[in-house]
Formats: sequence, structure tokens, C-alpha cells
Amino acid sequence: MTIAQERTIDELIRKGVINLDKPAGPTSHEVAAWVKRILRIKKAGHIGTLDPKVTGVLPILLQDATKAVGALVNLPKEYVCVLHLHKAVPEPLLRDMLREFTGVLYQRPPLKSAVKRQIRKREIFYIDVLERQGNDVLFKVGCEAGTYIRKLCHDIGEALGVGAHMQELRRTKAGPFDESKLSTLHDLTDAYHFWIEDNDEAPLRDIIMPVERALSHLPKIVIRDTAVDAICHGARLAEPGVISLPDVHAKQLVGIYTARDEIVALGISVLQGGVIAEVKRVMMEPGTYPRYWKSRRMRKHEEGA
Repeated sequence: MTIAQERTIDELIRKGVINLDKPAGPTSHEVAAWVKRILRIKKAGHIGTLDPKVTGVLPILLQDATKAVGALVNLPKEYVCVLHLHKAVPEPLLRDMLREFTGVLYQRPPLKSAVKRQIRKREIFYIDVLERQGNDVLFKVGCEAGTYIRKLCHDIGEALGVGAHMQELRRTKAGPFDESKLSTLHDLTDAYHFWIEDNDEAPLRDIIMPVERALSHLPKIVIRDTAVDAICHGARLAEPGVISLPDVHAKQLVGIYTARDEIVALGISVLQGGVIAEVKRVMMEPGTYPRYWKSRRMRKHEEGA
């Protein structure tokens, strides 16, 4: 049985993630607010802001799952974009120029950006032309988080000497999420009412995934049940508590999991002096697993008795 099957709907709503298909029009913040209203919850957060006109993959973390947002904001992204050239450009020249824009670029955020307008370094992993009709070019781009595709389009036009602008943009990937399993706000609304009114959980279970799905990109350290509650209280993860350890290097962000594949905490690998990782963010509630450890105060009390 999977984690998603084991958890109740209430638990999924408390620590789940929705791979939402953002519509054109609202801001990412407004979409997250609508999700809160639909599910009648107080907290939800999105991964990677999309401009109002941009559509596509917008993962939404629900309630306790928002603790994981720091592990997700810098994940690579993929977009499909319509680039409109202001004048005709020969096909070979266009493709050669797009190849020139792969690799490390330096970008200054646009005037309407919400961040400080200082030059930043970003990497373009690939640019693939999918289709072309006259001066409209449909291409797919994989890039580092924080890359401005609108600015990329402008710079391509400048480099070609004809001018260009971004006509349409859709995000197709954000870290471990892609278009293979997307849900709309209408889907979510319908699924929630099926649960409330008809006691039918299936549609909502199909939409809300466990938070572990959002963290699947992290190296996974599996620990013993006897170590779980200590980690939930912020203790360092020591060697005796580990069942399996992936190939990681020091100071790397890792996921700390139970043997049942439940996320316990996010940590930073140490790998020194018997310490495997320092806990950075506890994801599981203390008391979920039995307590096998004693605090300093408890030990002093027993010694005094």
C-alpha cells in the first residue's frame, strides 16, 4: 500500500501537494488563495511564481506541506514559448542563434519584476525549436529557476538584429512535476464536492498527492523507527539510526525518511564524526512514532531518583 493510500483525505489535505494547471489571468498568489477557499484551509503555497498571463504547471503545497517550500523554489523549470520575430529571419540563422543562447547567461530582471533589478547569472540547459509559422517560433526551453523567458526572447531578437518579443508562454515542468498529471481549479472544486456531498474520495485522491512526491528529487536517507521521534524533536541523525544512505556529499540537502517511505525531516548532510545529517526542517509531527530516546532532563531525573 502506498503512502497516498494509507493517509486519510484529511491527512492528504493537511500535508499534500496539487499539480495545478494555472489558467491565464490570475496571479500565482490568487490561484493559491482560491485553492485555500475551495478546500477550506488556512494555508497553501505555490512553487515558482508565474506571471498572470502565463499558464501551466504550478505545484500548490497544502498546509503543513508548505514547510517543504524552501527545498523546491530553486528547482529547474521547462517552458514552451511562442517567440514573435519582428522581421523575417532565415531558419539556419535562427537555429544557430538559439544554440548561442544555451549555457550561462547574464540577465537583468524586467522593469515590472518584483525583485531587485540587478544582473543575475542563469543557465539555459536547452532550447529546441518545435514549430515555425512565418515570424512565429514555437520553442521549448529548459532553464535554471529564476530565468526570465520574456527577457530571453527580447535578447534573442536583439542578437538577431530584428527585434522580438514573447507572445505566449506555458510552463511544462517544475522540478519533479510535469504536464502528465495536471488538475484544474474546476477539477479540484468538483472533487471536493464529491467528497463532501457524496462521500466519494476517489476524485480528490486522484488530485492531491503526498508531499513526498514533491521531494522525490532529493537524496533519500532511510532511518530506523527507533530514531524517528528523536529526529522529529530536532536531534542530529547519527550513524546507528540509519538503514540506508545514498551517495551524497557534505552540506547537501537531503530527505530523511522512515522505512515506510514517509518524510520525517529535511536535513543537511554532515558525514563526519558519526553524524550523518543535521535537521533543517521537521516535516513529521512528534509522537507519530514511539519515543525511544530520553532528554537530558529525563536522564537527570532518573539519576536523582
